[in-house]
Amino acid sequence: MTTVTDLYPSRGTTEVSIPRKDPVVWGPLDTPGPIAADGLRSFENDGFLAVDQLIGADEVAVYHKELERLLADPAIRADERSIIEPKSKEIRSVFEVHRISEVFANLVRDERVVGRARQILGSDVYVHQSRINVKPGFGAGGFYWHSDFETWHAEDGLPNMRTVSVSIALTENHDTNGGLMIMPGSHRTYLGCAGATPSDNYKKSLQMQDAGTPSDEALTELAGEYGIKLFTGKAGSATWFDCNCMHGSGDNITPFPRSNVFIVFNSVENEAVEPFAAPVRRPEFIGARDFTPVK
Repeated sequence: MTTVTDLYPSRGTTEVSIPRKDPVVWGPLDTPGPIAADGLRSFENDGFLAVDQLIGADEVAVYHKELERLLADPAIRADERSIIEPKSKEIRSVFEVHRISEVFANLVRDERVVGRARQILGSDVYVHQSRINVKPGFGAGGFYWHSDFETWHAEDGLPNMRTVSVSIALTENHDTNGGLMIMPGSHRTYLGCAGATPSDNYKKSLQMQDAGTPSDEALTELAGEYGIKLFTGKAGSATWFDCNCMHGSGDNITPFPRSNVFIVFNSVENEAVEPFAAPVRRPEFIGARDFTPVK
């Protein structure tokens, strides 16, 4: 069995902060595709790229109707891939949505979506994770500050930072209903969190992040250096962001729901190995082990 060097230690006795050791954009900045060279340059610098309208209103209506169908299906609610809000008992997330729904599978294959992932990652890609995130009004919980890569490296075994996410808005993202917040430039610093990973950590972390959570001191330092940007936009807008961006979102206590489809693309040259800092792998609906390229 090939041994893979752990470039990004985490979940030890102390928190560690080290410079990123991987590229951000893995291909040439003039690689043909949906993203212009200046957009790739901006992504490389900031760690994110916002698109005002990735899909049109008619398309949004189709995806939102499919989201509502899934949420109303008792079989989906009973499926282990559905995560339930502890207080309201409403569905918070549905994972592996591109396998559950052919409608969302078509979105994953859309060149406007997968084409951007190929440009950024410089290779064919597969879906490491997909989900719909639902934040109904009046108290839906947020997601605490974290780097996705820290979790995917520690608990899923992704060796390198060659993974990109896109969040596509299916409802309007206001500045008040729990929108995505990113620290621009934070993708250039890897923060390895302190504390061991429980064997069933995923069951708790999908409702409330605990293991893999940065300290207040580290977050204060990162926010002081990089600042915080809040993303808003109409339904159909999208935000692409690097796997190591420090990001989070607040609770939604407004009457206005916030629903997004979230797709994580990983390079086929960055296949998951055994977890670097967890006793067992997370389930495949959270961290895929099918590395078939998206076509």
